[in-house]
Amino acid sequence: METIANPDNDFPMPPKGMISTFHSCKYYLVDSGFQNIPGFLAPFRGATRHFQEMRRRGGPRGRKELFNFRHSSLRNVIERCFGVLKARFPILKFMRSYSLRKQTSIVIACCALHNFIKIHAEDDKLFHEYENYEDEEGSTSGVELPLTEFNVSYAATREMTEKRDAIANQLWSDNHV
Repeated sequence: METIANPDNDFPMPPKGMISTFHSCKYYLVDSGFQNIPGFLAPFRGATRHFQEMRRRGGPRGRKELFNFRHSSLRNVIERCFGVLKARFPILKFMRSYSLRKQTSIVIACCALHNFIKIHAEDDKLFHEYENYEDEEGSTSGVELPLTEFNVSYAATREMTEKRDAIANQLWSDNHV
C-alpha cells in the first residue's frame, strides 16, 4: 500500500533484510485472469473496478467494488512506475546472461537512479509521458479475463481469500467513518 500512497511514483525502499527473503504478507497484485491464491492478490470477480463506472453511479456500491477500484488504481501506479523504469533502463529487459546476484544489484541501482531523477529532474520527459498511463485492464469496461487456474489446495486458496476479504472490509470501514 506504500506505493499507492506515494504520488511521486518513486520506488519505496524495502525494509532492511527483506530484499532476499519472502514473507507471506507479500503478494503480487494480479488481474482478474488469476486465481486469488497465496502470493497472488486478485480482484473480486463480478464486481466493478473502473473509476468511470463508479463515478457515473455516485461511487462504489460495496466493499468489493471499493476493493477492486483501489486494486486497479494500485496496479495502474505500479505499471506506470515500471513503464518509466523499463523505458529509461533497457538493460532491465535483457538480463538473462547475468547472475541472479548481479541482476538484483542492477535492479536496485536502477530503482535508486529512478528515484534520484524523479526528485531532481522536475521536467523529465519520461515521467510526463507516463503520467496518464492506464493499463489495458484498467481501460476495459466490465471485461473479465479467462481464469488461469493453478493446482492449489482449498485451504491455501481460502487463506488468500480471507486476506482479500479483510483488506476489503478495512477499506470499506475506513471509507465510511
